[in-house]
Amino acid sequence: MNSTTSLYSIGKLSTLTGVPVRTIRFYSDTGLLPPTRRTAAGYRSYDTTALLRLQTICVLRDLDVDLPTIRRVLAGDLSVAEVATAHAEAIDLQVRVLRFRQSILRYLARRSAGPEETSLVHRLTRLTRDEQHRLVTDFIDRLTAGTPSAHPAAAALRTAIPDLPDDPSDTQLAAWMELAELLADEGFRARMAHAVPAPHDEEALPGIPAQTAAGLVAFARQAVVAARESGTEPDSDGALAVADTVEARCANALGRPAGPELREWMAQRFETGHDPLVERYWRLVWTVNDWHIVPGHLPFQPWLVQALRHPRTGDSESARR
Repeated sequence: MNSTTSLYSIGKLSTLTGVPVRTIRFYSDTGLLPPTRRTAAGYRSYDTTALLRLQTICVLRDLDVDLPTIRRVLAGDLSVAEVATAHAEAIDLQVRVLRFRQSILRYLARRSAGPEETSLVHRLTRLTRDEQHRLVTDFIDRLTAGTPSAHPAAAALRTAIPDLPDDPSDTQLAAWMELAELLADEGFRARMAHAVPAPHDEEALPGIPAQTAAGLVAFARQAVVAARESGTEPDSDGALAVADTVEARCANALGRPAGPELREWMAQRFETGHDPLVERYWRLVWTVNDWHIVPGHLPFQPWLVQALRHPRTGDSESARR
């Protein structure tokens, strides 16, 4: 190999690679890029292998790989693939952190948050996953104290723990913040405590034989689930047909005449123990966990109560009678 074409001065190496002379000199002094040889005057010279070595150093530095790791790669202790894998994982973590911060900033911007709320958001979002979990489980433990673990409501609370991911969407973060505020609200705790040990559905119809009540509740639930799955809103005219069907079944079972009095009686019974804010709690849990909301899993009573109380037009009321 012709030495005049295979060796580069430090200045030439800088020109070829775009790396400043002082940086090349630093790499040389630290042993990352030892010169191939020195001239009689003591100047450093580098061959093609050194040029490739410098290019490798530059690529890894551009990818934010630290010098000790680069030294191990050049020494053959680590492969580029191993380093790339480790740093890809590190960057993924950084991306999640940045996305989380972005979600917090967007949340604060939407809320036009003041200093007090900003401080609260910062504190709640900096909780570790264990601390977030404990915040919820402590709330649930206090609510279900003395309630049999097999009770459906208590079991549902203990299995549906909200778990905010490391990189939540804006919607998930907003749901978590609203949920955390509910957990800290003594008024909500009282309402939730009333709902958790709520009676079985059929007990919402007192004075009716349990078998009859259970049949009415099952029929009402199925009717509401079907309406929800079809996209029918409880305050729409389409919900009136559902309410009529449930009212007719109830009138027949109880031997009472259908009409406004019976509908209000039904509404009062079905809304007992079914707080809209409690339903909101469940929706927030599903949102935080990114769970698909299944119509059949939602409490049917709020929908039915709203449909039963939805005002009729004069024509539709006359046509029904």
